[in-house]
Amino acid sequence: MADQTVSTARTRTLHYDVPSRDARAPFASSGLEQLQAIIDGRHPAPPISSHVGLEFVSVADGDVVMTAVPDESHYNPIGSIHGGFFATVLDSACGCAVHSTLPAGVGYTSLEIKVSFLRPLSADTGPVTAHGWVTRRGRSATFAEADIRDAEGRVLATASSTCLVIAPRSSPQPDNSGS
Repeated sequence: MADQTVSTARTRTLHYDVPSRDARAPFASSGLEQLQAIIDGRHPAPPISSHVGLEFVSVADGDVVMTAVPDESHYNPIGSIHGGFFATVLDSACGCAVHSTLPAGVGYTSLEIKVSFLRPLSADTGPVTAHGWVTRRGRSATFAEADIRDAEGRVLATASSTCLVIAPRSSPQPDNSGS
């Protein structure tokens, strides 16, 4: 008897713009202005967005809303959406909420993130909404939280994050002491 196996192979093609090679370019405007430029289509989304179908919905000072679309390419070995999908979306929501508070010339990076998985996701879940908000601003660290919800508003996962605020290095001051 011939093998009647049906191929379930899928292909996913990622499209993204190569980020600017000018390391100063992202710091020419405030974080809020940068994120709004992505929403308005004046600046390309970061490449990570294409991996998880992440799109901005809205951004305000200290607050961001995004959507993402889990699909079978995000499955783990047991057939549910990998925790890395949750972590990527939540880290993006927390980080962008922090980013939206920064003045021109100032950057950030995630120091830590704690993710709590509350409900499973599958390709059948459909688009999910991530909401990130700043809970405390500081000069060197800013704290944020985020959640992911399904179309019915059920909370699927939450996160809390600490981001390092990276101020530009000041130029060394000349030594005018005469020694």
